[in-house]
Order: sequence, then C-alpha cells, then structure tokens
Amino acid sequence: MPIDVQKAMAADIPALDFEFTTRDVMLYALGVGAGVPPTDPEQLKFTFENGLKCLPTFGVVPPFPALMKIIGHPGLQFNPMMLLHGEQYLEIRKHPIPVKGKLTNKPKIQAIYDKGKGAVVLLDCVTTDEKGDEVFFNTFSLFLRGEGGFGGDPGPKPANEAPDRAPDKVVEMKTLPQQALIYRLSGDSNPLHADPNFAKMGGFEKPILHGLCTFGHVGRAVLQEYCGNDPAKFKSIAVRFSKHVFPGDTIVTEMWQEGEDTILLKAKTAERGEDVITNAAVKLNV
Repeated sequence: MPIDVQKAMAADIPALDFEFTTRDVMLYALGVGAGVPPTDPEQLKFTFENGLKCLPTFGVVPPFPALMKIIGHPGLQFNPMMLLHGEQYLEIRKHPIPVKGKLTNKPKIQAIYDKGKGAVVLLDCVTTDEKGDEVFFNTFSLFLRGEGGFGGDPGPKPANEAPDRAPDKVVEMKTLPQQALIYRLSGDSNPLHADPNFAKMGGFEKPILHGLCTFGHVGRAVLQEYCGNDPAKFKSIAVRFSKHVFPGDTIVTEMWQEGEDTILLKAKTAERGEDVITNAAVKLNV
C-alpha cells in the first residue's frame, strides 16, 4: 500500500510512560557486555547497585516501545517483516542520568524519505522526567523495504565517514553466545534474536544480535577510551547499522578523534571482517 506522507506526518502518536529501577539499568549493562572482568571497579559502577551509574546508551531503552506504534500508524500501512532499523541517534540531555524513576516519551514522525527501493521513516522521541526536564532525545531511522517510489524527497546522504588512516584507538569486545537472550530482556523481544526458526524465515542461519546491542558495545568502547568511563562526558552518538552480528562474535570498534569533542568510529566483526556499524560519531562534553 502506498505511503501517504501527509497523513502519516499529521497523525499523532500518544505519549508513553516508562518506569524503571536500578535492576533495569544493571540488566541493560549486562545485556551490552558490561561486567568483564566481574570484579573490575570500572565494570561494577554499571553492574552493582552501590554507586551505580547508568550507561549513556541506556537512553534508547525508554522510548523503544514507540517503534511498535509505527505499525498500523495512519498512512504507513506495511508488512512489519519488511521493517529494518537503519540508523540511530541518541543525545543525553540531562546528567547525571537517572538510575530509576518514571519517564515520559513523546514520539513524533520527523520526516519520511523515498529511497526508491524503500521508504525511510525518521521517528523522533523526547524523553522527559517527572520534573519535565528532557533526559534523552532519540531519532530512530526505520527502513521499510518495498515501500519507496512514491515520489518523495530522497533525504540526506550518510555522513560521518571514517578517515582514510589507521584508527587512533581500537577496542575488541567478545560477545556471549547468549548475548541476545540477555539483551532482549531490556524490551526488544523480537523472536528474530532468539528463535532459530524465525531467524531462518528472516534469511539468517541462526538468531542475530540486536542492532542496539551492538550500538551499546561501541558506545561502551568510546566511553572507556575517551571518557574514562564517566557518563557525564558522553553527549551523543549516531550510527548506521550496516550488517548483522551473531551472538558470540567479537565486535571490533575502531575510533578516530576529529577535534576536541568528536570521535568518528566504525565497528566490524573479528570473525568475518565485515563492517557492522558505519557512518558513526560520538560527541563529547568537553
């Protein structure tokens, strides 16, 4: 069914509340590979309740249910099996990041682009706390396969190209064979990441890791190397999801410092050498 841009852009998406505890923050940290080695104080600050800090990339968790509101949204009738998560932008707007409380997510479609073979929907979401302060801002870029060709704006070209030189820093993180089973407990229960039969229906030999789990790993790499594991120094992260990761793969994050506050990066798997995240950048609070 053709995309109706005007209808989709005009329709509101209801606000969504999100309540969480320190348990959710620690579970998320384990889901993106934190806690190795388990007695390291730099790991315990994200995985143990005494002095607990929240990983910046947790900011994608509270608004994630808003993605499900796209299914059946007026003007966007499509097969959910044809939806891919193409890119992600996250900005942390309040420090320290809370480790428990009640948040409100206010999603809104920012733009719809015509890529020919598909359509891209940009879904913005502002997350506020009980005081009304903005805590997180996200843009989810959703690619709808087979829904292009409606004559719309093609949108901007990808930015944040990695430099043509050796990276300044490289971090390797081995994922667990059960990494996806842990990460899905933070709210993304898509069976593609757990059920072998469902994964085969999607064209994969076995369940794949969530893109936002890979996102969390590369965020931790930058946090470790350029922020001294201090979340207050981490301002924003933008990535493009280029390829899948299998649980058990080693994620290799390559980083280049471009100016005082900008880290360009990309990530690949050590096992296959394929880029899994490209056109990525982190902005620092300096």
